[in-house]
Amino acid sequence: MNVYILVVDDEPDVEALFRQQFRRELRAGRFQMEFACSGPDALKRAAEVRDPSLILILSDINMPGMSGLDMLPKVRAAHPDVPVIMITAYGDAETRRKAIERGAVGLLTKPIDFALLRQEIDTRLEQAA
Repeated sequence: MNVYILVVDDEPDVEALFRQQFRRELRAGRFQMEFACSGPDALKRAAEVRDPSLILILSDINMPGMSGLDMLPKVRAAHPDVPVIMITAYGDAETRRKAIERGAVGLLTKPIDFALLRQEIDTRLEQAA
């Protein structure tokens, strides 16, 4: 079964960073990564992937137009079984509270701890198996 992780961020270098960090896993076919550069694009891409194969959404909070916090309840309504982890440069208590209230399962701060993220992805892969 192909499983997908959707990464949402308006920064153009994020895709290259994630592909580099997870190159072994991607090459081995453990999962595939889709990338969206905005909230509306993320909602469209999430709708195109069948639910059982979409195992995780990682989204930046601060994006122009629709922020990650604005996108969060919409994506959770459409995909209630898909966990969403928000990513932010500002890991303050208020941001964390808003993210959790709107349905995020967690919050990662930049720079991203890829070892921690890898553990989270491994957990999601085990649950999807």
